[in-house]
Amino acid sequence: MSGSDVLKAAVVGAGVFGTFHARKYAEANGVELMAIVDPDPAQAGKLAEELGVDAVSDLSVIAGQLDLVTVACPAVFHYQVAKQALSAGAHVLVEKPIALKTEHADELIQLAKANGLTLQVGHQERFVFDAFGLLSRDVAPTKISATRAGPFTGRAMDVSVVMDLMIHDLDLIHQVIPGALTRVDADAKTIHGDHPDEVTARLSFGEDAEVVLHASRIAEERDRNMSITYPDGVINIDFINRKVENTTSAKLGDLFGDDQPAVMADPLGFAVSKFIDSVRTKTRPVITGQCGRRALDTALKIHDAAEPSGAAA
Repeated sequence: MSGSDVLKAAVVGAGVFGTFHARKYAEANGVELMAIVDPDPAQAGKLAEELGVDAVSDLSVIAGQLDLVTVACPAVFHYQVAKQALSAGAHVLVEKPIALKTEHADELIQLAKANGLTLQVGHQERFVFDAFGLLSRDVAPTKISATRAGPFTGRAMDVSVVMDLMIHDLDLIHQVIPGALTRVDADAKTIHGDHPDEVTARLSFGEDAEVVLHASRIAEERDRNMSITYPDGVINIDFINRKVENTTSAKLGDLFGDDQPAVMADPLGFAVSKFIDSVRTKTRPVITGQCGRRALDTALKIHDAAEPSGAAA
């Protein structure tokens, strides 16, 4: 870490998510956003000019000067960029997925541990579900179904819809279901490019719970919902129409109303602030590399189930 109290940061990736991350750093107290890193000079320059920082084409140019690096480039580069940053001594917040191979995730986890560095993964919806009250229930669900679907946009075509969209729900499921994954069945449809654009996965956790997940980037319209069945009732969440139905005994937070906690209004800002706090206090981040690795492992099992020969990420 740099000698001053100000943490020097850079964001790798000047796309949509990189832009969001960069603006959070620019607004953060005690953080100096030094650069936007992107091989596309026009893309990097536009965002850098907006925020009054440098545009850099390669992280190696400034890696040794940084305390914080957010990796928000295309997923196929997450591993190599995160490894480069960690090797240079920077703490890393890597967007999901942590990598595209579990061995690469393991390498990043070990590298961060060996160098005494924070490694946080961008499953920021976890913070929302925690504030909502779903992660503090003392009873596990017996069934979960969730859908994340939207029209085709052409973004994130370097990976499947599982790695792009479904992986959010995979992290959440592993938080509320304590048992081990025992069976995976899946169907996939590929329309654009080389990776599945629509996947339905059925997961079994022994006799404890059954999960059905559907993710699509070729749907006619947006649909995002989750239904969680507990022994004492059901919680249904319609994220598009901003409605919650709860027949359980759980007292839940205000997910969509005027009294919602700050994390629900700005999950990414909350996640970035927690990352900065972990670095400053030298404490374990809430969403660790191991959490990212677990979601990745399940995602890869879904790929294998959808295409027995092994689907590309």
